[in-house]
Amino acid sequence: MASAGIAARPQLLTYPDSLGGDLPALANLLEGPLDGLFRGVHILPPFPSSGDRGFAPLTYADIDSRFGTWADIQRIGARHDVMLDVMINHISRQSPEFLDFQRLGRRSPSADLFITLDKIWPDGDPPAGDVAQIFLRKPDTPFSTVTIEETGAVERIWTSFGSADWSEQIDLDVTSQATRSLVSGWLRFFADKGIRMVRLDAVGYVIKKPGTSCFMVEPEIYEFLDWITSVADSCGLGVLPEVHDRYPTHQRLAAHGFWTYDFVLPGLVLDALETGKARRLAAHLSGSPDRQFTTLDCHDGIPVRPDLDGVVNPPEMLDLAERIQRRGGNVNRILSDAQAPEVDVHQLNSTYYSALDCDDERYVAARAIQLFAKGVPQIYYVGLLAGANDNAAVERTGDGRAINRHDYTVDEVGDALGRPVVGRVLELVRLRNTHPAFDGALEVAGDGNSIGLRWRNGDETCSLDVDLATGRAAVTEG
Repeated sequence: MASAGIAARPQLLTYPDSLGGDLPALANLLEGPLDGLFRGVHILPPFPSSGDRGFAPLTYADIDSRFGTWADIQRIGARHDVMLDVMINHISRQSPEFLDFQRLGRRSPSADLFITLDKIWPDGDPPAGDVAQIFLRKPDTPFSTVTIEETGAVERIWTSFGSADWSEQIDLDVTSQATRSLVSGWLRFFADKGIRMVRLDAVGYVIKKPGTSCFMVEPEIYEFLDWITSVADSCGLGVLPEVHDRYPTHQRLAAHGFWTYDFVLPGLVLDALETGKARRLAAHLSGSPDRQFTTLDCHDGIPVRPDLDGVVNPPEMLDLAERIQRRGGNVNRILSDAQAPEVDVHQLNSTYYSALDCDDERYVAARAIQLFAKGVPQIYYVGLLAGANDNAAVERTGDGRAINRHDYTVDEVGDALGRPVVGRVLELVRLRNTHPAFDGALEVAGDGNSIGLRWRNGDETCSLDVDLATGRAAVTEG
């Protein structure tokens, strides 16, 4: 069911400072109240960073001193499979490599790490038609202008993310030998520190090709994934590509043998628990691959577009967004989309508990469905503690995503663990981590308002039955 040493058991997803303030506090929690619940821990970027809460890394060699040290990561790794992010598409504008390029320009030993536009268009001037096809994550174009300090020369470089005139994340040229040597060094370093798996953040953007969307460009993206997987394999690391796209993209990733995410599940579970209809969710769970990570929530929003395109129709997407906003959430918009401009919804910012109107029964049912699905169930720390929307954090930071990024003190963690709804979720996590039936095969049944999931491994069985109309879930161990 899983390979590369990655067990299909629950994994905790957390920032390094969100469960008690730092990595030692996280380690204490995993060795104390959460002992025995999680096989794996995905620690969101703990590295020195110039923006995007860790996703603009200056270096992978150090741990930000506010969080702790590599020794703290290794302490957690001694008892858990640790996954860390590699921001494979970019590094920080403040990184030593880019600062050297900014100072020396093309004389810099780091120059070939970056994508000057003449690498894509020989004259360095992209045609308007090509730019119009690019899948944008910031206004106007994915380009930035840099003035070289030593010469005063102006360079235009690729920067997929950021504001219109500024980016803290500078794209890497993954086709260059310089970048591949740099990335190989990162992977070897992680392996030496006992890391078991790396997530390739924003990997869908790494291939830049004229006349395409420059997103998940085939076949080049698979050639790159084959290369980085082979390097990771040689170090004993698993690789998880992070891609937000239509579900057929994930099916193709799975068909190529890669781990992938099920970003359809969060929306379908919300839909099923709101409508009381089982058919669509049951069909999805039946067809899911084994080599997947499941989520309901994460540090970003609940996926809508493009993840649900072709699965949920546009009016249903708009209904979902309206419901989330009515319950206190907010919406991340799409910058440009010619196919369905009337559905300008990329992700929904809300905790999953608030998305279900803080209904304990429906929330426990949602977590049960996730924990009975195939693959590795990844439980976000706010979701583990059934956290409600943190609108004060949105007001303080100006970031809509902060609604689901509450930083818990040690006392707040203790208080949350004492809530009955959290205790029920913890029981389900422990069941998934320990019951031998989950090493077998999954059977799915969905009819009318009911959905049933049964794991069978020889004589061992473990079953979940959910009445979607009432939101009540029952677990039976055989």
